[in-house]
Amino acid sequence: MTKMDAVFKAYDVRGTVPDQLDAEMCQAIGRAMARFAAAPEIVICRDMRETGVALSAAFAQGVRAEGVSVVDLGLGSTDFLYFAAGHLDAPGVMFTASHNPAQYNGMKMCLSGARPIGRDTGLAEIQATAESLLGQPIGTDLAPTRSLDLLGAWAEHVISFIDRDALRPLRVVADTANGMGGLVVPTVFATLPFKVDVLFPELDGSFPNHPADPIQPENLVDLQRAVLEHGADVGLAFDGDADRVFLIDELAQPVSGSLTTALVAASMLEKHPGETVLYNLICSHVVPEVVAEKGGVSVRTQVGHSIIKAVMAETGAIFGGEHSGHYYYRDNFRADSGIITALLVLELLSKSDVPLSKMLEPYQRYSDSGEINTEVASPAATVAAIAEHEVARGASVDMLDGLTVEHGDWWYNVRPSNTEPLLRLNVEAKTPEACAQHVAEVTALIGTFAAAPST
Repeated sequence: MTKMDAVFKAYDVRGTVPDQLDAEMCQAIGRAMARFAAAPEIVICRDMRETGVALSAAFAQGVRAEGVSVVDLGLGSTDFLYFAAGHLDAPGVMFTASHNPAQYNGMKMCLSGARPIGRDTGLAEIQATAESLLGQPIGTDLAPTRSLDLLGAWAEHVISFIDRDALRPLRVVADTANGMGGLVVPTVFATLPFKVDVLFPELDGSFPNHPADPIQPENLVDLQRAVLEHGADVGLAFDGDADRVFLIDELAQPVSGSLTTALVAASMLEKHPGETVLYNLICSHVVPEVVAEKGGVSVRTQVGHSIIKAVMAETGAIFGGEHSGHYYYRDNFRADSGIITALLVLELLSKSDVPLSKMLEPYQRYSDSGEINTEVASPAATVAAIAEHEVARGASVDMLDGLTVEHGDWWYNVRPSNTEPLLRLNVEAKTPEACAQHVAEVTALIGTFAAAPST
């Protein structure tokens, strides 16, 4: 295992600083990115982590050493970087570790037009080139660098997704968790008629209040309390690089990524009848049901942003959603954006005479387990054994991404992690009681086949 193997993941670069990821590595990766992208300039942005200053500077030096200019956006969110890559038609790199703890940092890369770079679409090639360049000295003849302020242009782009005249003065609480939402939420909401209270707006990569990981229920407690205290219409929970958002309704109840996907899909299909909507395979069955009811076409995809963006390009889909809180828009260069999603929900609330909890009632048809991780020695072998067992008992199975098993009134997906020796399990059933029963059943299966000796 090389030094680079520890930080190059399926969709990005990520590791602890400086033991796994350091400035020397970033310089080599910058040189490799410049060679791979083969563009005249590369756009760079970073989040609030202190290590991002030195790491992004080293990366920029590597890019410039290859004769490629650098456009420095300074601080911003990941969806801001994707906008810049589309707006400027230039490759881009975001320095962030998203929701990971303070000791982490990393890079999300894209080509011009915000086209994604994953392991199979360039990341492996960039890694190989970076490994060959690691430790090699660079010359002093560097391409130029320039700073560019695009936040205002980005805010106008984001707001263009909604009808500004339809908005009314709703009460909003946003928990930005000391992440980049503290910069972008005030920027976008400044000209809109909402009363917005921002929790933990100070940019602080040490995350002094709570982790910037809103998919974990314990990180929503402050927001839930504030929604009730302020009598807010909605709560918005952003992750560290602010490309994901999770909703809290006016009763302080969390809204799953699947329900948000269904809600936004219905809204998008009202505006764009008959269009295609993507959903990843761990989303609730309510998503394709709602798309069909609204006259749209649904397409089921694997998990992961680079895959979803590629399918969006192939199908021309107007919108795509993931249970994990990523929401993709064709007119946003097919990139995901938490803030666009938040505005679309606020537009719906502005036009409605019912609160969010009532608006969601028609979509609350199933109970889901959330993602349950189990450490196993051989994830792929365990999935294969479970698949063989399910086929033998006559279940409907597919292997689009891991194993999905349909049992009529309930289903589950179990898939290996891309980065750890884990199996990720998602179960959905008609009721919470049935869901809990089936979680126990599948967990027992995983334990049986993970422990079975290989033949």
